[in-house]
Amino acid sequence: MELLLLFSVISFPFAVRLNVGSAAGSSLNSVSPLASGKNIGRHSAECHHMLKHLYNGAQVAVHMPPNITGQWVSSSCEVRPGPEFLTRSYRFYHNHTFNALQFYYRDNHCTEPTYSLLIQGTVHVQQASWVIRGGTEADYELHRVLLFCHTSEAARDLSAKLRRDCGLEEAVKLEESYELWDHATGRDCTGPLGFSMQELLLLRVERHYRHGDPDSQTKELLLGDLHTDVSRRKVHKPSSYQPPLQSIKHDHDHSCIVCQIVSRGSLQQPPSLPPQANVPVRVQGHWVSQRCEVRPGILFLTRHFVFNRDGHTWEGYYQHYSDPVCRLPTFSMHAIGHYSQGQPSARVMGGTEFVFTVTQMKVTPLDLATTSLLNIFSGDECGTEGSWRLGVQQDVTPTAGCAALGIRLPHTEHELFRMERDTYGRRLLYNGQRPTNGSSPDQPHKRASSYQPSLVQCSPGNHGGTNTGREGDQHFRLGGGCHGCHSDRRFHLFALLIWPLVILQIM
Repeated sequence: MELLLLFSVISFPFAVRLNVGSAAGSSLNSVSPLASGKNIGRHSAECHHMLKHLYNGAQVAVHMPPNITGQWVSSSCEVRPGPEFLTRSYRFYHNHTFNALQFYYRDNHCTEPTYSLLIQGTVHVQQASWVIRGGTEADYELHRVLLFCHTSEAARDLSAKLRRDCGLEEAVKLEESYELWDHATGRDCTGPLGFSMQELLLLRVERHYRHGDPDSQTKELLLGDLHTDVSRRKVHKPSSYQPPLQSIKHDHDHSCIVCQIVSRGSLQQPPSLPPQANVPVRVQGHWVSQRCEVRPGILFLTRHFVFNRDGHTWEGYYQHYSDPVCRLPTFSMHAIGHYSQGQPSARVMGGTEFVFTVTQMKVTPLDLATTSLLNIFSGDECGTEGSWRLGVQQDVTPTAGCAALGIRLPHTEHELFRMERDTYGRRLLYNGQRPTNGSSPDQPHKRASSYQPSLVQCSPGNHGGTNTGREGDQHFRLGGGCHGCHSDRRFHLFALLIWPLVILQIM
């Protein structure tokens, strides 16, 4: 996508070193549309406060290089592309070996285990990533992968797959382990399961803490993302992250019930999470990011969605940054459009289908590099030619979007939403994961089968009118990538040509 390519170029000079510290916004955020006084009257002060104090106000320290020794577990039922519902329990040792358990389930609450995998191997932490700022590269080697089925249905299904694609002669039986991978003999029968451990190629360890409260410390391990096309998993090189795993050692007060349950699981005895009902999807209100989010293409951002009470109009605010703790803003976008809620997904248990259309957009450059880039474009392809000013918002709806950012208006996408509540009883909103290949889910069959990081509700509702359209418009995809980005060779050439200019502006 053009947007992703452009800001990969912008972000690269920063990839050498990560400043560790608070996730709270810096004074540079004062030019953000969400920080301006005119918006506070319409957006709740609580939403603004939460965006300025990510990670629930905790300080964030990033370990470089990361020490991954110990046990790390899922804090919720995870949803992978496919869909696949699973929990993970990974243990890394001082001698670089690891035992990783992946537990797969029939349902979206991870209450009914179907089969489990035990993965053994070695992993060696390497250098800081030159591609994903704040991440660390690693190499791994698999030694053994064992399969253990917990239901007759899973055994029949996997038997058919392994017989067809791997020449398995005997049927998979319940409560017997089967070797899918053996490094010594070169045996590899993991393909039919869509299995890959490419996630170990990218690591990041975060420590969250509050000053003066040592018991509040938690540690998270973020591993590389999976390709949304299951057939591409084995060759995919991660460019963002999966949901974080929690350190059992640092769950001092045992407040993460799911973590404790998952940590006790084994290949033969998988964890079963407590049953719960699906939370009805009611999107009205304000929703904001809980952490600095990472997108493929070296994009760091926070999101703020507003769903009006009229039940069909929405707006989204996207604040982009050059650093992985969202302290150095580069540009912001404000999208406006309409949506319709459909039926529960027949493909993804617990999901609900939506259709979103973006009709209006405004863009605000928040650093000199972005301002210069926008001014390079000539003609009527991105606002008024040569008129971009640092910190000044401009409406790009009259030019049908912004060619410099790879955005076209209007644009429609087919979305997937789900809701749940966290341990504090707060409502969380998930929307579909963006395709790894940069395409747009502009047709129903392209709708996502997994989710992006959750947004938390910060205000139950707003005025519910279309007056939101006067504040700003943009065409940016709900998920943190552009809803209307389309590849363009002219843009790719542009990105290469402006590289020296970008370095001058940033340095």
